[in-house]
Amino acid sequence: MKREAALIPGSGAAICSGGDVGLLERRLAAVDPGGLDGVVSFGLAGGLDPALAPGDLVLATSVVAPPHSFSLDPDLSNALASAIGTAGLAPSGGGFAGVGAVVLTPRAKAALRSTTGAVAVDMESHVAARFAAAHGLPFAALRAVSDPADRALPAIAAQALTPEGDVDYVRVIAGLARAPREIGSLLKAGRDSAAAFAALERAGRALAAL
Repeated sequence: MKREAALIPGSGAAICSGGDVGLLERRLAAVDPGGLDGVVSFGLAGGLDPALAPGDLVLATSVVAPPHSFSLDPDLSNALASAIGTAGLAPSGGGFAGVGAVVLTPRAKAALRSTTGAVAVDMESHVAARFAAAHGLPFAALRAVSDPADRALPAIAAQALTPEGDVDYVRVIAGLARAPREIGSLLKAGRDSAAAFAALERAGRALAAL
């Protein structure tokens, strides 16, 4: 997302996809890997581990998108952990599950955790990991939990994202007109997202020094 990319001042090339797997693949295909020192997946994630709360940072130890799995570069991961540690941030570690569609319900999150062992889920890390592996580049992933494992993500929230990751408020209003009872869930999702972005902002400032 543009908002996530903007949280790392002075960062290198940033690729935004708004959770659109196909768009991310196309944009990465246009990138010259020769100009890159490494690849970092940075942004929001859904919680699969019930112990994770909105705003918790997670540093990936693996990325799983069945039937594929990807390893993380320990040096790059340690550099990220060290950098954000200077800001007093201590991410937990665990596997990330990569998916092609938003995981909306606690039941679906629990099922994904059961089959993958992952602690968090997102729609971009596995694509970035595949790109890095194909070009022999170090890869790491640092994400902040937005929706926790026990919280359903309202469909309106997922449907209202543009390809750039911005919120289409016209879609939000239209969605609420169709399902006004979703407003409570949408407000909770907004608070969760705000906590996650606050954590990413702190991490981004620390990572700018890398």
